[in-house]
Amino acid sequence: MDKPLIIDVAPAKKKAPKHFADLTPEERIAAVKEIGEQGFRAKQLANHYFARHSDDPAEWTDISPAIAEKLASTLFPQLLTLVRTIECDGGATRKDLWKMHDGVLVESVLMRYPDRATLCISSQAGCGMNCPFCATGQAGLTRNLSAGEITAQVFEATKVLESGEMGESTRLSNIVFMGMGEPMANYNAVMRSIRNITSPAPDGFGIGARSVTLSTVGVVTGIEKLIEEKIPVTLAVSLHTPDDELRDTLVPINTRWKVRQVLAAADEYARTTGRRYSIEYALIRDVNDQAWRADLLGRMLKNKNAHVNLIPLNPTPGSKWTASRREDEKAFVAKLESYGVPVTVRDTRGREIEGACGQLAASESGKS
Repeated sequence: MDKPLIIDVAPAKKKAPKHFADLTPEERIAAVKEIGEQGFRAKQLANHYFARHSDDPAEWTDISPAIAEKLASTLFPQLLTLVRTIECDGGATRKDLWKMHDGVLVESVLMRYPDRATLCISSQAGCGMNCPFCATGQAGLTRNLSAGEITAQVFEATKVLESGEMGESTRLSNIVFMGMGEPMANYNAVMRSIRNITSPAPDGFGIGARSVTLSTVGVVTGIEKLIEEKIPVTLAVSLHTPDDELRDTLVPINTRWKVRQVLAAADEYARTTGRRYSIEYALIRDVNDQAWRADLLGRMLKNKNAHVNLIPLNPTPGSKWTASRREDEKAFVAKLESYGVPVTVRDTRGREIEGACGQLAASESGKS
């Protein structure tokens, strides 16, 4: 019997208010009609939200003020309240802490580069995967985010970039689901938000699927379902070690799906979509950075349509682990390259602003 998809698993909480971004284009028309307005208003609202990046009815000049207020009050509840913003890298990196309607905290990180602007977003408040080196994993899972709450993080980032708050006005070009949470454990909301991100305006933000990265710790049934979606996002697998013995400890879901099962699913994704997948590997000193592990990983990925993204560990407060020595990092890279495996070392932005996912939320909760 097929294993069930781990989907929408979270403690029961009061649901987020229903938002326009929670709905499909067809559902948006129905929602508008339900409140007594004509269906074409849905396209107008989509144009304002996704194309013009406005949720302020006062700016909707093609809709009468009374109708605009009615539509806004029903379909555009405030989902995010900014609690705190911290910056580094001369203002090129910005981390925002958001409070939801029920008081839970989530984070997003906006990074501006000379040729692009990338937003890292959260799909859950907390995370239930229990990876011990991750600040979010240590906090546990509070609840899933709605598609509206996920999409709202993108919406707010577009406004920041266009306003010139981070330098000359520019557009958001890349999205990575690498913030708080395991996206595959909130599958339906994540897929609705991905469609909001990738659908051409006015149905979505019009960001190309190839510029969207979806990360998972290795939920095999989720990867298999993603193949069926036929949306060619970049798949990123948070592997962190190639051997099952250590991975059972570092990534506890490995007790359900072993390394070779995860890689087989990723290989099938690459074969079906033609998209190279990424292996995320946090280098932890004297834990997973040994030469023999680099050799094993290289043998596993040789001739595969895969790329390894090595991440110097951003240690969390009180953690017993820290980043690998520079010489061990270089040796790890060299061993992978000897097998012809493409490898890069991730830019370590955000260290001085509690850049590791979950750190800012944890510190703010501690203050509260």
